[in-house]
Amino acid sequence: MQLLVFGINHKTAPISIRDRLSQEISKIKKELKQELDNNTFAEFFILNTCNRFEIYLYSEKEAEFRKYLEKYIFRLFKKTLKGYFKYARNDLNDYLYHYHDLQAVEHLYRVASGLDSLVKGEDQILAQIKKQFQEYKEENFTDSYLNQLCLEAIKVGKLVRTKTKINERAVSVSYAAVELARDIFGNLDGEKIMILGAGKTAELTLKNLLNYGVEGILVANRTYANGQKLAVEYGGEAIHWEEFKARVEEVDIIIASTAAPHTVLHKDDLLDTVEKKHGPMFLIDIALPRDIDQNVKELPGVHLYNIDDLKNVIDKNLDLRENEVEKAEAIIKEEKYNFQRWLLERSCVPLIKEMRANACCIKEKEVKRALHLLQNSELEASEIIQQLGHRLLNKLLHQPTVGLKKLAVENEKTKEVQLEAAKIIFAVGGKD
Repeated sequence: MQLLVFGINHKTAPISIRDRLSQEISKIKKELKQELDNNTFAEFFILNTCNRFEIYLYSEKEAEFRKYLEKYIFRLFKKTLKGYFKYARNDLNDYLYHYHDLQAVEHLYRVASGLDSLVKGEDQILAQIKKQFQEYKEENFTDSYLNQLCLEAIKVGKLVRTKTKINERAVSVSYAAVELARDIFGNLDGEKIMILGAGKTAELTLKNLLNYGVEGILVANRTYANGQKLAVEYGGEAIHWEEFKARVEEVDIIIASTAAPHTVLHKDDLLDTVEKKHGPMFLIDIALPRDIDQNVKELPGVHLYNIDDLKNVIDKNLDLRENEVEKAEAIIKEEKYNFQRWLLERSCVPLIKEMRANACCIKEKEVKRALHLLQNSELEASEIIQQLGHRLLNKLLHQPTVGLKKLAVENEKTKEVQLEAAKIIFAVGGKD
């Protein structure tokens, strides 16, 4: 058995190289299919994301064949990237990594668990593995071994996220803002929000807040049309820039993300609002330079966080995730050897099939004989059934009996070990 993975990722290759391979995936897939049809290998699967491009191969051929496969995949990558290296000294060896057998198993388990990701513990990779594996399975590019590997990898990915905190706590600006908002308000259901500016980060923060029950959105942007577009997309109301200060008292959360060269919201703008409101206000300033005057923090019930505050939250959360890596590694190690056990069990499948085929042949002959006797013999049915059982017993145990006697006579040195193995196979000689 040869299980191999070849690939590049965000740690070994620049995005330009990863993009190039991604663009050529249909050609690579077509060539691999041709080799699959030629029985060069038995199964294949490609995992292609923005951070990695990996080819998984399974071959039933001997270990020596691995060298051939390594050279073949190397040539395939090189042909795909021909003329794409910026410098003559660059070589594919600088980018490509490869693992085999249990190393390959462990690698995919680490990928599925988020340990090999740009952000440790991220969940997106698990969904990508599921989706892409399903596609290759439906096209019959995978079979027993890669099907089992991918299913086990998905299981391990879920197990790591269930038994550790590797994917907990925010590790992006938008999620950190949501995390802080939940700390302040607890339940975000029904809280109202105002967006100052219509940038991508502000939009992402808004989207994440909406997922936690925030409702009632006001969007103020210097270019009204841009604000209106964002408001329509998320079911909010666009307001003209000049009127946003008059309406801050209607909201509980303000996200500021304009491109203004100066502050746009000051302490004095919130004095009346604070007097009228009985609950807290949460201000998220993710603009550079800052949009909100730092002095607003002096007002009772006002909580202001800027981009540095959010990054501090992210750093702490990344440290917490890092502390969970050791637990995740232990799970992966255990599951890796469970897969090895499955592989070893699979190695005797051909023999089991042959044994069952022989047994089925004996059974069919004896059942046919018994049915004939039931219709044509004067013997009682109970006698015929007794004969059937006796004949099945003798015929099924004849060859094992002959084999054990031969083993006892001809294999003096290893006789004891082999007899113990026979006891395990036939489940005899043990204590009740």
